Order: sequence, then structure tokens, then C-alpha cells
Amino acid sequence: MIGIPLDTQTKEKIRVLVVEDEYILAINLQESLESLGYVVLDIADSAEGAIAKATKLRPNLVLMDIRLRGEMDGIQAAEQIWHNLQIPVIYVTGHSDHSTVERATLTSPFGYILKPIKEQELYVAIQTALNRYDREQFLSSVLREMGDGVIVVDTELDVKYINPIAETLTGWRWNEAKDKMLTEVIQLIDEQTQLSVENPILAALEQETIIHLASGVLLVAKDGTVTPVADSATPLRNSSGVITGAVLVFRDDTQRRLTEERNLAAERARQLEIQVAELQRLNQLKEDFLATTSHEMRTPLSNIKMTISVLESILEGLGVLHLTALSPSESVARYLAILRDQCERELDLVDNLLHMRMIDANVYPLELTSIQLQNWLPHVAEYFQERAQARQQSFQVNVSPNLPPLVSDLASLTEIVSELLNNACKYTPSDGQITVDVQVIDTAKSLINEDTESGALHNLQVPYFQITISNTGAIIPKQEQSRIFEAFYRIPQSDRWQQSGTGLGLALVKKLVQYLQGTIKVTSYQGWTRFTVQLPLSL
Repeated sequence: MIGIPLDTQTKEKIRVLVVEDEYILAINLQESLESLGYVVLDIADSAEGAIAKATKLRPNLVLMDIRLRGEMDGIQAAEQIWHNLQIPVIYVTGHSDHSTVERATLTSPFGYILKPIKEQELYVAIQTALNRYDREQFLSSVLREMGDGVIVVDTELDVKYINPIAETLTGWRWNEAKDKMLTEVIQLIDEQTQLSVENPILAALEQETIIHLASGVLLVAKDGTVTPVADSATPLRNSSGVITGAVLVFRDDTQRRLTEERNLAAERARQLEIQVAELQRLNQLKEDFLATTSHEMRTPLSNIKMTISVLESILEGLGVLHLTALSPSESVARYLAILRDQCERELDLVDNLLHMRMIDANVYPLELTSIQLQNWLPHVAEYFQERAQARQQSFQVNVSPNLPPLVSDLASLTEIVSELLNNACKYTPSDGQITVDVQVIDTAKSLINEDTESGALHNLQVPYFQITISNTGAIIPKQEQSRIFEAFYRIPQSDRWQQSGTGLGLALVKKLVQYLQGTIKVTSYQGWTRFTVQLPLSL
């Protein structure tokens, strides 16, 4: 528990002003005080004199007789001294009737001593008053120096305290706001509707708990100026737990809002920079696309044009162009094959570009079907197996006969496997090896548990199909492995130009795998290059 520091001044430093209209009693009181070690600054015999001497001498304590000569009594003098100078007052009187005690109590005195005065009672009363004064001044200084506005009210919503920050924000001085209704001092309105907002103190007293003010609330000051505020209200309880009032703590929310707006503006600027960078990237991608596609399309089209010209010359020389029925010849068949090959190459390029665009736009059609990989995969691999045999390559497919069905898009899966097998055949040298392996594995997957309030992540083991296509021969350098799935990217110093690659095949494969909620990765070491595709058993 934090202790409240008490005044460290000694009794010798405590200066007292005595207010007593009976001279003998005043002298006796002075002697008693001095015998206890206190310093008596002066003696006043009237309320007006007491106020003047207190203002001039600034004692630490005033001993005030209630019944004094003149128009004012001690209670009125004590009230003014406390209000103007904040000097604690102890009443010294021979009157203890109900009405006098009640009037004195309303001024919140720091003690009440009945005549005749005993030194021990006087000492206890003074020390108790000074200790109380020190504690209250400490708490008061804390409230005064707080960066937030503080207003304290009783259960009737009468203002009992207002600190300097609250004075500044509301425009009400303490002496003006004292004992006024809270609703008169504090006026809150909604920023959007400009309608009145209920003060949170009302809800705090009603619900007997802390209430926070909603956002978007303005405080209307005494002069009509408005300030955005954020605050909370808390009920106050006495030692018995009974609610005796409430405290409203509020602050000027302008700076926080400005900071929030600056942060929002900075975030928008950052997002704009990201968008600009993305546009630049897309523009560069478009330029790369135009450059690559123009090269890839112009060359086969030129070949087609040249082949047609040669074919026309041959047919013209044979005199068959004008015949109603053409007889196939070896040269005609060869040139027609060239035409067909170039056209298929061009169609593949266009189809790849179209499919990538559809995937990026999330409009690529999926037709889910149940696929038995042990039956389907050997059928797809049959063409590539024949191609591998023609090039003296070893081709092996390893598929377990007991695999569960895969529910996925057959066309997309065919495109993925065919492209990977095509690359394997293309880049595997003669006497090289190509293998296809399929198995079901359990892969850890992080899932959010929506049934828990924390939304905690849980790692679950989820079954996946793993298709691995491996080949010997060409090795992909480590620094290039992360880029081979980029559109139009080709490994430097490779023979891909001689192999007529477009740089789109693997990019399309990765997009299709991700579209099927799977993953693909490549490894290349110890003479083997492996592409590993993992797909969920069911979309």
C-alpha cells in the first residue's frame, strides 16, 4: 500500500493564530500552546481581525472561538479563511448546542474543542488536524496536477470538487461550480447527431460500477466551445461500502484523434505506395508479357508462313494445286506436320495465358469428381512413357493399388501432371531416369478453433495426396529454385530456348496447385530434380 507523505515540519515550526475575544482566555491559550512547543503568531479578538491577520501572517493553523464581537462570528470567519487561504481551523468554544455544532460542521472544520481547554486535548486536536490537513493537501495536489479533468459529485449530483484541468475544459471555476448540479456544469453531445448524451456518472451510480463514455462525444464548455473527450465514471464508497457519490475522470481527446488520423493517413499513404508499386510491377509484367509473347508468337507464325510458301511451291511444281483431289506425298505430309506443330504450340501459349488470367480472377471453372489415381495416373503417363522409351529414358510409375479416391478437378490435375512429366522428359538426357511416386501422407495444418473465445491455433494432422515426379540430369541451381515458378522466368545458361519453352508452364502449374488448395515445391541435388505436389483428399 502506498503511504501518503505527512508534513515533516516539527512542532517548533508550527505557527498558530489565536482568535479569542476574552483576553485572559486568549493569554492562557497562548501559554498552553507555547508550553506544547507551538509558536503563537498573534491574537485576534474579532472575525474581521482574524481574517486580516490570517491573510497577512499565513499561519499553519487557526484556533477560532465561535462567539466573537462584531457582525461576524467565528464560523463565518473560518469559512472565509478556508475558502480564500486554505488554512485549517479548529473551533474553540464553550457552546455545544445542536444548532451551533450543526453550523460549525457545515464548514468542515479540522477539530472542535470545548472550553475549559486541557493541554493534552489541545495537543491531540492540533496534531490530528495537521495530519488530516497534510493528507488532504497531498490528495488535493495529486488531483490538481493530474493531466485529466476530475469532477466529484455526491449522490444528489451536486458538484463537490473540480480540478484545474476540469475547470479549463468546462469553463467553470471551482467557486462557480461548487454545489451546482452536474448537468449544468457538464454538457455532453453526440458528435454526429449533436444530440445530448447521458452523463456516465448517472449510469455509474445506477449500475454501481465503472462506466466508460462511448467514442464520438463532445464536451460543451460554458462559453459554447466544444472539445472531443474520452472519460469514465466511477462510484465512490465509504468504509462501509455505501455509495456516497461518484467521480468523473475525463480528458481532451483531440491529440489522440489527431494522432489516430495521422496514423491512418500514414497507413493510407503506405497502402497507396504498395498499390503504386504493384501497378509498376503489373506494368513491368505486362511489358515482359508483350515482349515474350510477341517473340513466342512471331517465330511460329513466321515458320507457318514460310512453310505455307514452300508447300505452295512444291504443290505448284507437282501441278496438284488445281486438281480436285490431291494425292498425299511425303513432302506434303512433312510440311503439313510442321504447320500442325506450330499451331498447337501457339494454342498452348494462348491457353496458358488465358488459364492464368482466369485463376487470378478466381473464375477458373472447377468440376469436382472422384479420381482413382491408381487407375488414372498410369493412363496419363502412357504417352510420356512412350516418349521416354523413344529417347532411351527409363520411366517408372509407382502407385499403390489401395489408395483412397481423390476428389478434385480432373482437367486441372491432368494439366499439372502433364506439364511436370513433359518437363521431366524434355530435360532428362538419354539413359536418364524418370519416376512418378504417389502416396498418402499426414501433414500438420494450423486451424483456428472458432469454438474458443481466444481463437487459438491448433495443429491438426490432415491427410494429403503427395505426387512426386523426379528425373535425373539437369540440376536447378539453389538460387534459381525460388524463381522457376515465376511467369516467363527462364534459368540463365539453360537450354530452354532450344527446348522452345515459354516460361509459363511451371507458373501455371503452381497457380493450378494453389487453386486446388495444395502446395508444390522443388528440390534439386545429387543428380535428381524432384517436384512434389501435395493435394487434399477432398476440396
